[in-house]
Amino acid sequence: MPPAVMSVAITQQQGQLLLDFSQKLDISLLDNVVGCLYNGEGQSQRVAQNILTALKEHPDSWTRVDTILEYSQNQQTKYYALQILENVIKTRWKVLPRNQCDGIKKYIVALIIKTSSDASQSEREKTYLGKLNMILVQILKQDWPKNWPSFIGDIVGASRTNEPLCQNNMIILKLLSEEVFDFSQDQMTQVKAKHLKESMCNEFSEIFKLCQFVLDNSQNAPLVNSTLNTLLCFLNWIPLGYIFETELVNQLIYKFLNLPMFRNVTLKCITEIAGVSTCDKCNDQLISLFTLTMQQLKQMLPATVDMKSAYANGSDTEQNFIQNLALFICIYLKEHGQLIESEELRPSLMEALDYLVKISEVEEVEIFKICLEYWYSLCSDLYRENPFTSSSSSVTCAPIVANATPTRRQIYLEMLSRVRLVMISRMAKPEEVLVVENEQGEVVREFMKDTDSINLYKNMRETLVYLTHIDALDTERIMTEKLHNQVNGTEWSWKNLNTLCWAIGSISGAMHEEDEKRFLVTVIRDLLGLCEQKRGKDNKAIIASNIMYVVGQYPRFLRAHWRFLKTVVNKLFEFMHETHDGVQDMACDTFIKIAQKCRRHFVQMQGGEVMPFIEEILSNISSIICDLQPQQVQTFYEAVGYMISAQTDNVVQEHLIEKYMHLPNQVWDGIIQKATQDVDILRDATTVRQLGTILKTNVRAVKSVGHPFVLQLGRIYLDMLNVYKCLSENISAAITQNGDVIMRQTLIKSMRTVKKETLKLISGWVSRSADTAMVAENFVPPLLEAVLIDYKSNVPAAREPEVLSTIATIVNKLEGEITKEIPQIFDAVFECTLDMINKDFEEFPEYRTNFFLLLQAVNNHCFPALLSIPQPQFKLVLDSVIWAFKHTMRNVANTGLNILYQLLQNITQVDTAAQKFYQMYFTDILQHVFSVGTDTSHTAGLTMHASILAYMFSLVENNKITVPLHQDQPDNYTFVQEYVANLLKTAFSHLQNAQIKLFVKGLFSLNHDIPQFKGHLRDFLIQIKEFAGEDTSDLFLEEREQALRKADEDKRRVQQSVPGILNPHDVSIEMQD
Repeated sequence: MPPAVMSVAITQQQGQLLLDFSQKLDISLLDNVVGCLYNGEGQSQRVAQNILTALKEHPDSWTRVDTILEYSQNQQTKYYALQILENVIKTRWKVLPRNQCDGIKKYIVALIIKTSSDASQSEREKTYLGKLNMILVQILKQDWPKNWPSFIGDIVGASRTNEPLCQNNMIILKLLSEEVFDFSQDQMTQVKAKHLKESMCNEFSEIFKLCQFVLDNSQNAPLVNSTLNTLLCFLNWIPLGYIFETELVNQLIYKFLNLPMFRNVTLKCITEIAGVSTCDKCNDQLISLFTLTMQQLKQMLPATVDMKSAYANGSDTEQNFIQNLALFICIYLKEHGQLIESEELRPSLMEALDYLVKISEVEEVEIFKICLEYWYSLCSDLYRENPFTSSSSSVTCAPIVANATPTRRQIYLEMLSRVRLVMISRMAKPEEVLVVENEQGEVVREFMKDTDSINLYKNMRETLVYLTHIDALDTERIMTEKLHNQVNGTEWSWKNLNTLCWAIGSISGAMHEEDEKRFLVTVIRDLLGLCEQKRGKDNKAIIASNIMYVVGQYPRFLRAHWRFLKTVVNKLFEFMHETHDGVQDMACDTFIKIAQKCRRHFVQMQGGEVMPFIEEILSNISSIICDLQPQQVQTFYEAVGYMISAQTDNVVQEHLIEKYMHLPNQVWDGIIQKATQDVDILRDATTVRQLGTILKTNVRAVKSVGHPFVLQLGRIYLDMLNVYKCLSENISAAITQNGDVIMRQTLIKSMRTVKKETLKLISGWVSRSADTAMVAENFVPPLLEAVLIDYKSNVPAAREPEVLSTIATIVNKLEGEITKEIPQIFDAVFECTLDMINKDFEEFPEYRTNFFLLLQAVNNHCFPALLSIPQPQFKLVLDSVIWAFKHTMRNVANTGLNILYQLLQNITQVDTAAQKFYQMYFTDILQHVFSVGTDTSHTAGLTMHASILAYMFSLVENNKITVPLHQDQPDNYTFVQEYVANLLKTAFSHLQNAQIKLFVKGLFSLNHDIPQFKGHLRDFLIQIKEFAGEDTSDLFLEEREQALRKADEDKRRVQQSVPGILNPHDVSIEMQD
């Protein structure tokens, strides 16, 4: 029983008594402090927290753990004592005298035996015992096998004496297995993890005999359950002989699978066996595993059972069993499915597939994902055995195809038809759909993207595409029937119509073109009919949303059928006047997609037309967009820009651009004319807001039109820069008069928007420009004149971070051509920006990012300019790079590291400057890179740290540095060795000299091989962290990210080879149009 909440307040003086290690520990006082922490409040709770933290951090606190555990009456106090002990084992075990280590070890073992030998006590003190077990495993990671070679023999021997003790020992063995085989990568050096794995495998026979003994003889259900859970943990690494050359499999299937209390863990064990990597010699045993398990399952779950309702009405364990059954079938069939496709074993295969189709109908998304993964795997395999041929339509060759169905496909055809129905009925919502039904049954606009739902949609979509390739006629039949049932009302509901249309949209490109045309004409005709037939705004909004989604998904069909494309676009223009939530947004989004994929068709003269459709759109533009919001108008303008970009005749294109920008230019010209007569008009809120909107429209237009937009940009360029200067003066004057607080005023915010959009427009055009000479001669000089002085002289809060990103864009575009302007640019923006961002790592985040992107651009393209600036300024540049890679903002730190790596390589090319650079900065840089490389908050940059250090050490090793780096030591190799060793010894005093010497030696001998060098660096970091008691899981962050990137790239390559797998809007224009 924990003591009652203390009525007396805990004081700091009482805390001092606990921290006085010359006095006997006052257990009741400690219990009171812990009680106050958990049950007190306010000041006394804070004091208790401070006392306990100070006691925990005291280097001798662990010497009091045994007293606390023996005499304290409070479980929370005991738990606190164990935390102290765990901390010591993780961080200071290596530096404790051996006799003290052995003492702690014996004490913990005795405590575990005492607590776990009595079943009722171990159940009562479950959390406390769990912590003791974890501490023992931490000791084992340090001591076993070298300093505790008899551990496995000891634990197995002790287990045969007492069942409750045996049950707890099973938990310890399970924890040890998890630490060594599942979590070791993040928490141990590579050598240590390998050694522990080998020790575990070598001594496994003892453990296996113990498990076998329990399973054969024990009648104690909790012990058997614990043993099965431990065994489950071992199955993925033990030698195969223990699985297939013993009675284990038969015992699991016949003795435990049909017992309700053990069936879940047993099925998990069987699933684990199904998933292990085996050789062909084990095929017979694997077939036997499957057929015997299926026989047992048939008795437990008759074929007639309705999985959907069984799951909905089942208890937790029954629901878990259905999930485990899905996992077993999916993993077995994915790994070894082809073993049971033979004629005599096929009935078992069909029974398993029947179970899986029924489980796929269960209304639980996590279970559905398990099934989906297998269906995807099966369908993609069947497809790859006989890939799509884009020859003739399935209608003309249907009889041939029927006879030519590959034999392996024939096995699955009937089941896959049922799977198609499930996929179409359950299709997830695509990202493009914005009109949804909410939980209250209302039709609304969706604002939040649900990434889980989007990923599910992608996986279902790809599976359905493969299913369509395997049998397009069946897919079409199911979809057509379900659509007719929508029209005749037998299946009409928003949900049914949505899932059906999402499924129809998802198979774009998977049918032969002729089939797709016939199918789509039916679909669109039925949907338009449905739109006319249904009454009510909500019904119409749902149907409109589905029409837009379906047509947007079939650009190939639209490109081939001009009349249809024109009808669809006119329908979208109608929807742009429909004010129901989300419909206008979706109309604009669909319009831009169609414009991107069918752009050429709008600027060509089509048969039966009097002019290209683009002319018609531009003539009616004001009536089309009159009901749209400003951001929707901007999307519309970007869409039309894609059409104009497809016009190859320059004269015609110029005429289109003039007509296209006529509306915004009319308003612009009016404002400029008024401003010429009275500049105060630029202080009027409505006028400034209009300017912002016009510029935003221009920004979206340049994004799609590209370089030819120079016609429009040139028309407004100088006026725009004058407006920029004028608004800047207005902002500065307002700040001078009222202070920084004025920045929050709406008018000032609108003025800054105009400045931002001006810069965005310029950098948007420059990045797309095809004529660098024109940019350098006509656009850069007036721009620099307008923005540089303004940036330098403004108060920090009023500077625009876009100035930095715009100049970076120009440098990246013009490269060496702008080198001569760099001193002028640096003079204006460098020191004043650095002064804003060098006080801390958080303030002005946008300026930080853009500042370092500009520095990176200059370093990459205009390096001679950096060498020509005065020495103090160059040192400032280098200091800023070092400052960058010390950031915890990952993007800034990565940019800083990339700049430094490139700078070191650039300087090597200019030998005269290089030697002076090395002499002044080499050791400084080395020290700073080591300081971030060994800092726990910077492990994400490990690859770059390794690359930079390896490059620097190779410079020393290959005598590329000819000047002495230290006046007292002419040999640079020896100097750097000693310098780094001293640096590390000072920073990490707990490390042995031998450890540091070995580490420094590796820095030289491994610098030619980055992966090895990086592993060497990581092992060193683990040694540091073991002492500091920190989590080491982040040391593999980069590997995990890289593996994910590679997997994505590989997947993309495979997808590109399958028609219809990529969403039509993810396919590049060249491939499509």
